[in-house]
Amino acid sequence: MLPILPSCVKELEPVSLGRVTDRDRAADRLPGVDAQPARRERTVAWVDPLPAAEKALTMSGLDYLRALQRGELPAAPIALTMGMTIEEVEEARVVFAAEPGEHHYNPIGTVHGGLLATLLDSVMACSVHTTLPAGTRYTTLELKVNYVRPVTLGTGRIVAEGRVLHRGSTVATAEGRATRAADGALLAHGTTTCLVMAGGGRA
Repeated sequence: MLPILPSCVKELEPVSLGRVTDRDRAADRLPGVDAQPARRERTVAWVDPLPAAEKALTMSGLDYLRALQRGELPAAPIALTMGMTIEEVEEARVVFAAEPGEHHYNPIGTVHGGLLATLLDSVMACSVHTTLPAGTRYTTLELKVNYVRPVTLGTGRIVAEGRVLHRGSTVATAEGRATRAADGALLAHGTTTCLVMAGGGRA
């Protein structure tokens, strides 16, 4: 599992399905910066993810992801933190989307590669999850990402698709593509290997 939230994000009172708010704080100024830009603030609220994770073991992977897509189960904290949404779910295929924002930026003025890596990791792993029966766990063994184009605010909405290449009894492989929604331009692509554990075994 990925970390729930970075330590710099304050935990709030739980809400039904999670909440993200952004706002500028013109009164806050950064020390030592001549231009004195306004400080932005981003707040993320989430619910305890463990009950939903336990629920996952009682459902097939396909049913579980469809329940997440419909909002019947709370979004994962990582999805709220990164701004990912589930767009499509079918057996052996999943599509997520995300809108890059300033909070995704690295120190050199582009969106951190971790956004695309997280999108691809998520759609590829979840495509494997859709093939699993109830009571089966899985985890990522290997992740490889190839970056094709830089991402900025001007990139706009990103769509990531994951597809299963092979699903064996203990090992599954999948591939993924992240594209610019506006014109389908390829931003990054990747592959993953997942370990499948029948009977609810732990990673």
